[in-house]
Amino acid sequence: MVLIWVALMAAPAMATVVATQSGRVQGASADGVLAYKGLPYAAPPVGELRWRAPRAPEPWTGVRRADAYGPACMQTPGAAAREGAGDVGPLSEDCLSLNLWTPAADAGKRPVLVWIHGGGLVLGAGSQSAYDGAPLARRGVVVVTLNYRLGALGFFDHPAFDAGQTRGPVNFGLLDQIAALRWVRDNVAAFGGDPGNVTVLGESAGGMSVLALFASPQARGLFHQGIAQSAPGVPSATRERAREVSANIATAVGLDGARATAAQLRALPAQRLFGLQGQGLSLAPGFVIGDAALPQTILSAFEQRRQARVPLILGNNSDEATVAASFGVDPAKVVQRLGAARIFVKALYPGVSDPAQQGREAVRDLVFTAFARRIAMLHAPVAPTWRYYFSHVQTDLQPQPPGVAHGGEIVYALGTGEVCGCLPVPMSAADRAVSTAMSGYWLAFARNGVPAVAGVPAWPRDTAASPQVLEFAAAPVLRPRFMGARLGTMIVALKNIGRYLDRK
Repeated sequence: MVLIWVALMAAPAMATVVATQSGRVQGASADGVLAYKGLPYAAPPVGELRWRAPRAPEPWTGVRRADAYGPACMQTPGAAAREGAGDVGPLSEDCLSLNLWTPAADAGKRPVLVWIHGGGLVLGAGSQSAYDGAPLARRGVVVVTLNYRLGALGFFDHPAFDAGQTRGPVNFGLLDQIAALRWVRDNVAAFGGDPGNVTVLGESAGGMSVLALFASPQARGLFHQGIAQSAPGVPSATRERAREVSANIATAVGLDGARATAAQLRALPAQRLFGLQGQGLSLAPGFVIGDAALPQTILSAFEQRRQARVPLILGNNSDEATVAASFGVDPAKVVQRLGAARIFVKALYPGVSDPAQQGREAVRDLVFTAFARRIAMLHAPVAPTWRYYFSHVQTDLQPQPPGVAHGGEIVYALGTGEVCGCLPVPMSAADRAVSTAMSGYWLAFARNGVPAVAGVPAWPRDTAASPQVLEFAAAPVLRPRFMGARLGTMIVALKNIGRYLDRK
């Protein structure tokens, strides 16, 4: 009898059974949080459903175990772990699942945060340890992370899939995100969440996804606030470019390019579509313009005020150039192109004498800081907008890097720094204080649509007439007109240069 009692105490307590629209699920509880993992929000996109818009999952009978993450979507094996957010685990084309953490599966109507992972639209998963939803759920919200189709399975436009004269969808990964938000709308109340108060947030390609959801007519009404962390201002591909790349991929896997048939393409083993080497074989890291999910560029949607008119937070880190190569950006070429446009980097960065560092800072500001300012100016007239800049480097990290690398703010915003096992050194008391402050602003925004927190600096809205940035340094500090003249110059450069990135 004693042995039985000990075994029961050692086993994880099972969570409350919850009825979703597809069937009943049972997760697990730990440290005051209920976790439901690997919940299917769409049918497996395999066989005839490959390169189709996501469809509702098949219902099941009985109670489905939901205590383990589902497989990550297909990608180049091992690539995501090198990005610092944790390993993605097993890969599968059958990957359209989400994970949910909640304080209680009751009628609590708690704010819901839906995290969209980054990775250039070619790697990552909602199961990575940096995205663990438990820390924020312990503070009274429901957290959802999700997988979406990546790379050639997520963004593909081959002529074999045209229906007569009609060209179908191409942004399958974005359609997956929208399907996951519909699942949240229809099911989250059973998990103690409020479907009328959903915040979408993400970093890098996830932050760009947030802005794409703002721009997408198909995502209207599915969320009520957004947070775009380090969203890059990279050009999206045209459908013509997407068609060219898709034909190139078909050739690279041994088919007859643009003349390959739909049956041949759908019969390919999924892993054949990843790890391809050569020019013109990827659309990353941008979306494709011209289908129903994204009929126009993100920027043009904001310029024409066709975006979702809901509150928005956006910003970036102090050393974003760490990801320059991943975005196909050469800092030296950026400096050259700015010079060709009669914009001289040396004058913009008077305190920086090293040309390489000038290039890094120019990339940061051109691709991230100026883009955030530009989107903020366009959004502020239609909805409340706030902008931030993250510069806090781990205090015990030696040697101290020149700034915060791309993605370095994630664990602070999500409160996962002490549980993810993904930091180079453990968090100090100062690091924890920054995390508490940043995640506190995020939680207040999710609850009320305003990032107002007692005991920390007030965060004014960012507008064209009154630029306001909250810097997350050793402590949050308000920076009015932060980089004002420089960013104004950069925005002019972006307008004049147009497609300033090499998309080779």
